[in-house]
Amino acid sequence: MRSFGAIKSIPETAVPEGWSLKPLKQIVRKVSKKSKNKTNVVALENIESWTGKLVPTEADFDGDGISFIEGDILFGKLRPYLAKAYLARSDGEAIGDLWVLRPNDSCEPRFVAYQLLSQVFIETLNASTNGAKMPRAEWAFAGALTSPTPAKNLQTTIADYLDRETGRIDGLIENKTRFIALLKEKRAAVIDHAVTKGIDRNVEMKPSGVEWIGDIPAHWDAPRIATLFREAFRKPDPDLPVLSVSIHNGVSDGELSDEERDRKVALSEDRTKYQGVEPGDLVYNMMRAWQGAFGAVAVSGLVSPAYVVARPIAEFRTKFLEHLLHTKSAAEEIRRYSRGIADFRMRLYWEYFRDIRVCLPPLSEQDEILGHIDRETARIEGLIEKTERSIALLKEKRAALITAAVTGKIDVRAAA
Repeated sequence: MRSFGAIKSIPETAVPEGWSLKPLKQIVRKVSKKSKNKTNVVALENIESWTGKLVPTEADFDGDGISFIEGDILFGKLRPYLAKAYLARSDGEAIGDLWVLRPNDSCEPRFVAYQLLSQVFIETLNASTNGAKMPRAEWAFAGALTSPTPAKNLQTTIADYLDRETGRIDGLIENKTRFIALLKEKRAAVIDHAVTKGIDRNVEMKPSGVEWIGDIPAHWDAPRIATLFREAFRKPDPDLPVLSVSIHNGVSDGELSDEERDRKVALSEDRTKYQGVEPGDLVYNMMRAWQGAFGAVAVSGLVSPAYVVARPIAEFRTKFLEHLLHTKSAAEEIRRYSRGIADFRMRLYWEYFRDIRVCLPPLSEQDEILGHIDRETARIEGLIEKTERSIALLKEKRAALITAAVTGKIDVRAAA
C-alpha cells in the first residue's frame, strides 16, 4: 500500500474560534454498495467542474455502479483538479471514477459539498496523485485530510450564504454565456449574408436557380464546383508540415502540436503516405464534410490521404468558397450530396461534390467581401474574448468565495 507520510491539514492556518479540525473520513463515510439498477445514472462526465451542477448526456454506461441516496456527495477521483463534486438531489447510481460520500448526521451535506469544492482541498488532493494522463486520488489520502469544520448550525448558515452568492454569480455567468451564443450567431449571420447576398444593400437581385442559395446579386454567377476545381493528387514533400482540417477553423497554417491535435488523430511517422497541398487548394474531410470540415489552404503542406484535395482551375478566392461552404444552408446541401446510412458513415465523394452549385461574385468584389468579413468577425471575436475573460474572473471569484467561507476566512453570519 502506498504511504503518504504526514497528512497536512487544510488549510495550514489557525482554526477559527468554535471550529475544529476534522479529517474527511470523520465527516463522511465512503459508500461502496454495488448497484445494477441503471436508474438516475451519474458518471464523471455528468458533473460540471467547480460548480457541482449536473449536466445531462446521451451516453450509455456499462458496468455496475454504486448506489447513492439523496444527500450523498459524488466526487470525481479521476483528475481531481477538475473539481467535480455533486450533491445528490435524489437516489441513483454512480458509474465509473466517482466516490460516493455520505455525510454524517452531524454535518450539513451542502457545506460538505462546498468543502470538497474549495480550492485548497482540490489543490492538496491533486498534488497527491501520480500519473500524467490518468491521475487518480486515493481515499487513504483524501480521507485523512483535515479541514476546519464549524458546528452544524453554522455549516447551515454558511451553506445558505454560498447558495445565495454562488447562485447570483452563476446567474451572471449564464447571462454572459447567452451573450456569447448570440455573438456567435451574429458572426455566422454576417458571413452568411456576405457570401450569399453581398454587402451592397441596394444591389439588384436575381434568382440564382439554386434552391439552397436563393436570390443573389444580378451580376453574380452560380457555377458548379466542377468548373472551379479539379481533384488533385500531389506527390508529398516529407519536409513540409502536416496540416489539419477543422470544422470550425478550416485548414491550419502549420503543423499542430500533440496537445492541439484531436486526441483521436495520430500522425504517421511515414510522411510519404500523405498528399501534398498548395495555397489556393480546397481541402475537405470526406467523413465530416457535412459538419463543415472544409478549408482553403494558405501554405504548402501535407494532408491526410483520406482527405479530398481540389486545385483551382479558374481565378477566384478559395477563402470565399470556404466561408460559403461553412454556412448552415450549405451544410444541408452537402448532406444531401453525401452518401451513407448514418451520420457517422456519411461521406462526400468528389464525384458528387463536383456537381454542387455555388454562388460567386467578381474577383474584386470577393476581396471586398472577405475584407468586410475579416473586420466584422474581428470586432465580434473581440467582444467574445472580452466576455470570456469576464466569465473566467467570475468563476475565480466563485471559487475563492467558497474557499474563504468554508475555511472561516470570512464571517458570513452578518450577511445571512
